[in-house]
Amino acid sequence: MMPSLLFLIGYRGTGKTTVARLLAETRFGRSIRAIFADEGETGFREKETAVLADLCKLQNHVVATGGGVIMRPENREQMRRAGLVVWLFADAKTLWERLQTDAGTSERRPDLTCGGLAEIEQLLAVRQPQYAACAHLSVDTAGREPLEVVDELLQKMVQRK
Repeated sequence: MMPSLLFLIGYRGTGKTTVARLLAETRFGRSIRAIFADEGETGFREKETAVLADLCKLQNHVVATGGGVIMRPENREQMRRAGLVVWLFADAKTLWERLQTDAGTSERRPDLTCGGLAEIEQLLAVRQPQYAACAHLSVDTAGREPLEVVDELLQKMVQRK
């Protein structure tokens, strides 16, 4: 049985899609990339937190969050209280390769600051403890097809009951 509200967390390129793109464009009239350019990360994170508060009120939804949503303690607390939090993860090399081949990366994601694999490794080192602390469940997506990830996630949800 699916939980009423399921949050997918993880670094960019782990396989989750960002609803933040659609929400930012419909709610704020701009893409994530444009918000980052105009207001910086702080402005974006403020908007992200406000949207998350609204999403936590929903039922029967799967929410794919932005990769940095877990950096604010209030966001981690809100998600854990509101539903089941699943961390999708992959190693830095896999993420780098996925981001290089994803046509949407340049359109909807903010630029990496210093760039490349080194930045992904650096951000993962900072974020992984937050992802792990926030998640009820986790699934490795490296080298796997999306349906394989879904199957494992469903198995883990059944075992958790």
